[in-house]
Amino acid sequence: MAGPDRKDFLAQARQLIGADHLLSGEGLDGYEKDWRKRYAGRALAVARPGTTAEVAALLRLCAAHGVSLVPQGGNTGLVGGGVPDGSGQQLLLSLRRLRQIRQVDPANLTLTAEAGCLLAEVQAAASAAGLLFPLSLGAEGSCTLGGNLATNAGGTQVLRYGNARELCLGLEVVTPQGEVWQGLCGLRKDNTGYDLRDLFIGSEGTLGVITAATVKLYPAPQACMTALAACPTLDAAVALLNRARALAGATLTGFELISRFCLQLVRRHFPQIPQPLADDAAAPWAVLLELSDHEDEAHARQLLERILGEALEAGEALDAAVAQSMSQARQLWHLRESIPLAQSEEGLNIKHDIALPISAIPAFVADCGAALQAHCPGVRLVCFGHLGDGNLHFNVQAPEGQDPAHFLRAQEPAINALVYERVLQRAGSISAEHGIGQLKREQLAMTKDPVALALMRQIKKALDPQGLLNPGRLL
Repeated sequence: MAGPDRKDFLAQARQLIGADHLLSGEGLDGYEKDWRKRYAGRALAVARPGTTAEVAALLRLCAAHGVSLVPQGGNTGLVGGGVPDGSGQQLLLSLRRLRQIRQVDPANLTLTAEAGCLLAEVQAAASAAGLLFPLSLGAEGSCTLGGNLATNAGGTQVLRYGNARELCLGLEVVTPQGEVWQGLCGLRKDNTGYDLRDLFIGSEGTLGVITAATVKLYPAPQACMTALAACPTLDAAVALLNRARALAGATLTGFELISRFCLQLVRRHFPQIPQPLADDAAAPWAVLLELSDHEDEAHARQLLERILGEALEAGEALDAAVAQSMSQARQLWHLRESIPLAQSEEGLNIKHDIALPISAIPAFVADCGAALQAHCPGVRLVCFGHLGDGNLHFNVQAPEGQDPAHFLRAQEPAINALVYERVLQRAGSISAEHGIGQLKREQLAMTKDPVALALMRQIKKALDPQGLLNPGRLL
């Protein structure tokens, strides 16, 4: 965009949302650099609209001037999908000022909130009404509802409640042309044509800008019991999952897998975090399981103790620690949630957010681990994640003593190819919950079914013919 046009565009944008909310110049790192500090760009400006009407007006202005824009929520994404490129010509559209909880409807078990609400704020609004919004992520204090929906976030309770997609009933979306689709619907049943909601959820800001959503709420559980169990093998961990599902049914709300190396990393970098299974050298795997009960704590405790007792007797577990209070339960979850921070302290690594049929996970980890050692002796696997729904964070750390940044640059393409080949051989996915962004765009093009890719491109062209919304992401 030429100089005079650029000035005219910025002047009009300033009039639309106010000079205080159009930022440019220095000090924009929090917007222009991603959370992992892997991607950094330069924005033409950062626009911070405060209403859906202002978002729509900005998109109409962008369409008129041919300015591409990048929507951004809390900027906690892991695939570089919410930061501008380096051209200095893209408008970064921050939705953080859209922070209203518009409605809580306890009788309908729904909540309507704007896209810039922090996930923790949505959880708190539900809790204030005696209800539960079950989407739960490590970044819930900084990620936003709009970003969660744009990436179809998963988290720790997918096993019971599903991804963000399953928790959303309706959306308010601004199209690339600046029109507002009012789809804020609290209905569980609405068979009136194409499901536009599902088109925008998971589209990573490439088809429209989500400005508000109506989400499902649930009765708050009366009791919650948490335990950490040591398992001798991955097959044993899967057997314990099957046992827990058979005995607990929908009461089983979380089942997380943690490798021994993950626990060692947390102990190395955060020694102050309690680890109740102190002798982790004897057990290569641990699982964190949680039951949420609508009866009482005694019933939940009895059920959990039965699961663990049978698992110990069957050899599926070697040891187990049951949280005796909410404080101890939080400590166990803090241990699990500290793994990404610990691996970050250890140094840059090659990350994989993969999904597999649960039955295929033990063979995949054994096969892929052996192949990685043959390719690069001494690599360390940071393997953890949501075993209950088949989502592994299968990250590859440099061998001890090697420079992590050099390892990432030198090895990432070959290691990605090695891992993804084995994922696809087992009918898995290269992205379970983080999305595609710019990190996995080329891998998606190489691995996605060609017919599916063609349909996705047709949808993008139909909804965003100018190609202005988050270009270069996903497709």
